[in-house]
Amino acid sequence: MPLNEVNWLSAVLSAFFGYGLGAVWYMTLAKPWMAAAGLSESDIKGPDGKQSPIPFIIAAFANLVIATMLYGILAHVGDFTPWRGFVSGLMLWIGFVLTTQTVNYTYQMKPVRLLAIDSGYWLLNLCAQGTIQGWFGEG
Repeated sequence: MPLNEVNWLSAVLSAFFGYGLGAVWYMTLAKPWMAAAGLSESDIKGPDGKQSPIPFIIAAFANLVIATMLYGILAHVGDFTPWRGFVSGLMLWIGFVLTTQTVNYTYQMKPVRLLAIDSGYWLLNLCAQGTIQGWFGEG
């Protein structure tokens, strides 16, 4: 699917929603996430006491890539509905996100709590983005 066929309004809006969802998710779960990740607030903020904007920029870009790819998957499935978008997001999460994060976190000996927090966010994100894309339909 060529990029000029993407419904960019739905991709950008769903990416923005996914990014905002991440902000709410991780602000709400900041303390349990830091504890599970073995990080302190000073680790995150660095020596100057300010958090780098780089992770936020990467997260925003990643959400746009995810939204674009999700649109492409829905276009190949051929049925733009909120339900189909939700199910596509769920299947992608089960098949790719949960599995890869589980493998990585197991080898890295990360706590299950960290896996639950991180993969839980991606579950909500993919299902929400899929639902939004399905609602908007094809460009």
